[in-house]
Formats: sequence, structure tokens, C-alpha cells
Amino acid sequence: MKVVINKKFGGFYLSGKAIEFYAKLKGIENLYHYVQDFTTELASKKTANEVDDNNVIFAYTTTKDFGDEVVTSHQSPLFDHLYSPEIERNDEDLVKVIEELGEKANTRVSSLKIVEIPDDVEYVIEDYDGAEWIAEKHRTWS
Repeated sequence: MKVVINKKFGGFYLSGKAIEFYAKLKGIENLYHYVQDFTTELASKKTANEVDDNNVIFAYTTTKDFGDEVVTSHQSPLFDHLYSPEIERNDEDLVKVIEELGEKANTRVSSLKIVEIPDDVEYVIEDYDGAEWIAEKHRTWS
């Protein structure tokens, strides 16, 4: 089984190009990208290329057009968005995106890697500050 993990401190995120490719494979159309400005808490609509700029800290991708600028607080309609960390890591389409795009699937805070593990292994993805590894699932008590 192929599983995608992030090897860089920061977290598992897909680039704008990778999200668009993934959405296309899933039959999702009409994507809108927004980049958050942390000083104003406004998100402005951008292209996938603009989302992939190294200066972008946080971007949202939605299937709805919310206009040119929207507030990104927890009450925002952008709170419900296509969020890459929620994608199953062994999703065949995700694996295809990483295999085909390579480095172009990464963001400023991610460096994505495909790890192959035996099909019958129950696994968990663990991390330290966003840098991840795969561990075999086991029981713990505390």
C-alpha cells in the first residue's frame, strides 16, 4: 500500500496545483483559491499559481465563489473548504498527484513523500511539529 506523508516541519498541505489536480481526479469542478492576510483576517481570491507563492502562509480552496475578499474567522464560509489534511493518505488519487507532480505538490511548509507499507498493516500517521512518519497501530493505555 502506498501512503503519503509530510517530511518537513510545518504540516501536510498540498500546493494549489496539487489540489486542482486532485479535485479534477475526483470530479470536483469550479475551485476557488483564497489566501489569508493575517493582519486583516481577510482572504483574497487568487489563482493556483498565486497560492503556490513561497510567501503564502495559509490558503483555502473552496468549491464556492465567496467574492474578492472575505473574513476568515471561524464564522467564515471558508471554514468549510477542501482541506488537504483531511484527505485519506492512502487515497489512490492523492498518490497519483504526488507521483505525477513531484516537488510541485509541495508547499512552503510541506515536503510530501510516498511510503510503501505492507497491505495488511494497520497504521497510524504520527508527527512531531508536522514532520510525519508511519507507525504500526497498537494499543496504549494511560
